[in-house]
Amino acid sequence: MSAELLINITPQESRVALLENGVLQEVLIERLSRRGIVGNIYKGRVSRVLPGMEAAFIDIGLDKSAFLHASDLTAPPMEDLHTEELPKKQPPPQIHEVLYEGKQLLVQVIKDPLGSKGARLTTYITLPSRFLVLMPDNQTVGISGKIESAEERERLRTLVLKVRAEFSEQFGFIVRTAADGINEESLRQDMQFLLRLWSSIEQSATATSQAKLVYSDLPLVLRVLRDMVGEPIQKVLIDSRETAAKVREFSEKYIPDLASHIEHYPGERPIFDLHGVEEEIQKSLQRKVPLKSGGYLIVDQTEAMTTIDVNTGGFVGSRNLEETIFRTNLEAAQAIARQLRLRNLGGIIILDFIDMMQSDHKQQVIKTLEKALEKDYAKTYISEVSPLGLVEMTRKRTRESLEHILCESCSTCNGRGYIKTAETVCYEIFREILRAVRQFDAKELLVLASQEVIDRLLDEESDSLAELQEFVAVGVRLQVEALYNQEQFDVVLL
Repeated sequence: MSAELLINITPQESRVALLENGVLQEVLIERLSRRGIVGNIYKGRVSRVLPGMEAAFIDIGLDKSAFLHASDLTAPPMEDLHTEELPKKQPPPQIHEVLYEGKQLLVQVIKDPLGSKGARLTTYITLPSRFLVLMPDNQTVGISGKIESAEERERLRTLVLKVRAEFSEQFGFIVRTAADGINEESLRQDMQFLLRLWSSIEQSATATSQAKLVYSDLPLVLRVLRDMVGEPIQKVLIDSRETAAKVREFSEKYIPDLASHIEHYPGERPIFDLHGVEEEIQKSLQRKVPLKSGGYLIVDQTEAMTTIDVNTGGFVGSRNLEETIFRTNLEAAQAIARQLRLRNLGGIIILDFIDMMQSDHKQQVIKTLEKALEKDYAKTYISEVSPLGLVEMTRKRTRESLEHILCESCSTCNGRGYIKTAETVCYEIFREILRAVRQFDAKELLVLASQEVIDRLLDEESDSLAELQEFVAVGVRLQVEALYNQEQFDVVLL
């Protein structure tokens, strides 16, 4: 598999596109005005304890108070580190036994603020570098589950324990996938860097009594390189000369194998246009996703969940109906995995595949979906096909979806996705005219509405309007209001 990173830099935002074999798989966007805060460490102050919810609100110096659950006081959020040797989770204590209003504590953000919700916090700090993840509050040594060789796992464990003994055994470490095959000196340098970083964080936290940021995670461009270590990145193209120099300097220090693959793109044509990324981003904001066979997906993102419906569309197959459905579902499973990454859809996701009669077909579709999701950095869980033919799954959500970053609710429909018909609005106007005549002594009324509604009142509903005027014995004038949407109208007394 050939993978490329395309990085587009402007003063307002940074955008990173991951291409695999020339096909866009992920888009990461960080805007200067709304930079993500996952990984940041804050000196926080407890503002409110909620025993009934086993949680607390923490003031970390942002507009919205952050949320800390009791479970995040007992074990680090390491389920996404692909490690096998995790400490057994102890039953969480009662929240009021641990926290009280005004208490200060060090917390790390594990989920960005989403919509009206504040950030999600943990008191168990994790600091990642290229080969290791430092856990200051945990003495466990874990090995990435992606390192499969038993000999290599044992070698790395022995190395970490040996090097750790030189510094301090009070800290825990997770050995990342990129550490496969590294030597002792590289591991020592990585550990020393993390311990120095943690020492500076502790000093910053001790020096302040305010709720404030004490450590900020790397900017998007450098963070992506750090988190994608071990992946087969063939080329990194950056359209900013200054940023390319910074990235190359960072890579030479922490990821030397990647430094030679970093290039500055000097072309006049925008880098995202050149590789078709801009067009793919626009497509990813649409509900309908066409499949090569002629079928299509319908993606609906709501507050509670995301639903994805599979349809055969124009694909008629060549054998029989069951075979046509099976092939469409197989293609859809791969397309769904790509759309989840591309749109960054998280939370509960319901997949409505076309009904299949054969159980082996259902199993193959699920296996295809699972295999396609192996490349996904976000943790996923997939259930079996339900009696209703649905597949329920979850995908870990730590940041806003692409749609939420780039779009907002329609001011006309307020996010419903539809508006009232001109016919419906005409009937509402008729009722409002009756209401106005009964409440006020009006001699004439003026109806202000959109062009579509006025046209209907003068055409299809002209007889109804004439009968209404005769019934109420009041004249009605019509006027187009260009700034009104189809649902807006006013009935004014003259």
